Amino acid sequence: MEPSFLSELNQIQREAVTYPGNNLLVLAGAGSGKTRVLVYRIAWLLSNNRVNAENILAVTFTNKAAHEMRGRLETMLRCSLGSMWVGTFHGLSHRLLRRHWQEAGLEESFQIIDSEDQLRILRGIHRSLNLDLERWSPKQSQLYINGKKEQGIRSHGIGHSNFMEETWLKIYRAYEEICSRGNLVDFAELLLRSHELLRGNAALRDYYRGHFRHILVDEFQDTNTMQYLWIRELCDDTSNLTAVGDDDQSIYGWRGADSGNMKRLDRDYQNLNVVRLEQNYRSTGNILAAANAVIAHNGSRFGKKLWTERGQGDPLVLYAAFNEIDEAKYLANGVATMAEKGVALSDMAILYRSNAQSRIIEEKLLEWGLSYRIYGGIRFFERTEIKDVLAYLRLAINPHDDASFERVVNLPTRGIGEVALASLRNYGKTHDRSLWQAAKIMVETQQLPGRAAGALGRFLSLMDEIAAQVSLLDLATLITYVINFVGLRDHYAKPQYAEYKQSRLENLDELVTAAKQAMGSMVEAHGSQGLQTFLSQVSLESGERLEGSGESCVNLMTLHAAKGLEFRSVFLCGMEDGLFPHVMSMRERDDLEEERRLCYVGMTRAMQWLHLSYAESRQIRGVSSFCKPSRFLREIPGELLRSETLVSKVQIATKFEEDLGGNANECNGLVLGQRVFHGAFGEGTIVGFEGQGEYLLVKIKFRDYGNKLLSPKYANLKLY
Repeated sequence: MEPSFLSELNQIQREAVTYPGNNLLVLAGAGSGKTRVLVYRIAWLLSNNRVNAENILAVTFTNKAAHEMRGRLETMLRCSLGSMWVGTFHGLSHRLLRRHWQEAGLEESFQIIDSEDQLRILRGIHRSLNLDLERWSPKQSQLYINGKKEQGIRSHGIGHSNFMEETWLKIYRAYEEICSRGNLVDFAELLLRSHELLRGNAALRDYYRGHFRHILVDEFQDTNTMQYLWIRELCDDTSNLTAVGDDDQSIYGWRGADSGNMKRLDRDYQNLNVVRLEQNYRSTGNILAAANAVIAHNGSRFGKKLWTERGQGDPLVLYAAFNEIDEAKYLANGVATMAEKGVALSDMAILYRSNAQSRIIEEKLLEWGLSYRIYGGIRFFERTEIKDVLAYLRLAINPHDDASFERVVNLPTRGIGEVALASLRNYGKTHDRSLWQAAKIMVETQQLPGRAAGALGRFLSLMDEIAAQVSLLDLATLITYVINFVGLRDHYAKPQYAEYKQSRLENLDELVTAAKQAMGSMVEAHGSQGLQTFLSQVSLESGERLEGSGESCVNLMTLHAAKGLEFRSVFLCGMEDGLFPHVMSMRERDDLEEERRLCYVGMTRAMQWLHLSYAESRQIRGVSSFCKPSRFLREIPGELLRSETLVSKVQIATKFEEDLGGNANECNGLVLGQRVFHGAFGEGTIVGFEGQGEYLLVKIKFRDYGNKLLSPKYANLKLY
């Protein structure tokens, strides 16, 4: 007997959910019910005892998605699924390493460090190597190391042929040594180490391949190289793999996601069945027709065409602004008009390619008295005061955690300066000791000046006191004790923190609340085990998105931040070549295709109304530059667009010619091929003309900035 929930699915969704074969790729278009299909497939597998919960592995891209998936399944099936493995790549890798720490070459008490802690370690390495921080940025080193790990490359696997590569290798090796000595594991290391564990241990790999009878992966288009290889270790050709994703929404190439992984899946799993979910439940027909027309210009895709039963709806609105100020006025007016029609501010979003675009938009929204919020912000467990408390807790159970030691050794201020810390670092490096060990030895052997030695001695005693309380107090009480004992509450109540005093103190209180809530799901809420579990959860869940206040606000966000969201009305602004698609993405086909996917994502966020806008001129470095409408606008069929304007004269985007260069060889004394100099863009060559008289524009190809359309009347060009 089939479960009743199958009746809630359309025919294609049901085909995906009940697919009886062993390898399935679900190409789930925007708004096609992807999450429902994934959850219902797991529910179908679990129903009628087809598969036990412990034999299912489900991979999501956020902890929030993992929690929601488990919750929906338990509600549907009316049972607990505690034995089912569901989580992020990093969370599941962490679980594997905790189980098999010995085989993975780790100590049982290994600690997870986040991005900020990793950066702190790298700053110390740069100092110890006497590197010029202007030339050798610690952030750049972090990107280099994480990038290599995401490709599965250790420092010993890299050759070097020049000074730059040799320096990167020194930094990478020094970083690996510190992490090994301190028993520290960063996020990239979690995945790499667990992959190496499976690849290098055939018996263990075969066990998990046999144990996990079904593996399901969400958002497959966002996987990077290492994540794909991790899946391959657990899933061979005879496994039961379900991958759900949309190659048309692969927009994170800049952070390592490989859109080609879906094609690799098709190649590596020869018996792969592909099911396309094309019925959209979110947007109107006109919005989908426009989005389909744009994305059709990408060549490297599986291909699908979204459709809906919701009707055609209103045409898309296109506005060509005189400049970015006029565009911002239009956006504010559009939001106000929608609000008058009864659309809640929270049901509207203004999307842009670059964060820098928000400034003028915010200004005009304020002028119109419209509430807004910038989507995102500093996340709870990444806030300074929270990370300070967590560093004390980490150090209490792992005194060899150099990153935590450096963070709190002089917080609140104890008189332990940079000179004393430099001595500790030097001693630790020379004698292969952690900073904690170096401090104890140097204090006991009187190798430090009296004041520094006394301050360090008091700090070591303070940490010993905290460590002693770990086994005596429950988690929430321990955190309260640490906050008060080390003086953090008094520290953040000082006058210099007056502007943020209340919010920081409230955050400290909220950390205690979070600990109390975490205790409810812990087997053991006392001692180092409870603290270790909490710290691991915090590290893995660090940065889940915070929700805004209850006030209805317009949502301002980048196109990247908009993925996965939906709004009744969407304003997609700044649609100009060079801005969107971004100038840095217009040189390579793959980059341009990712920009087009980003446009597709932005358009398909809209449910009822989609407004598109561009500026005919935009200030860059204080200089007005004439803009060419985005090629993405020209890919939308004209019959789907309605032009709208707040000014008397406007250039219609659909009338813009593909090539703005004129045929004339000479115009107003300027000659085709003539070299010129511009104050902001530097040297360039005249390659064409547009318009005439006072409306003349000269097309100049600049060495570093590409083609620009400028008015010779205002550009102040110098002729060679």
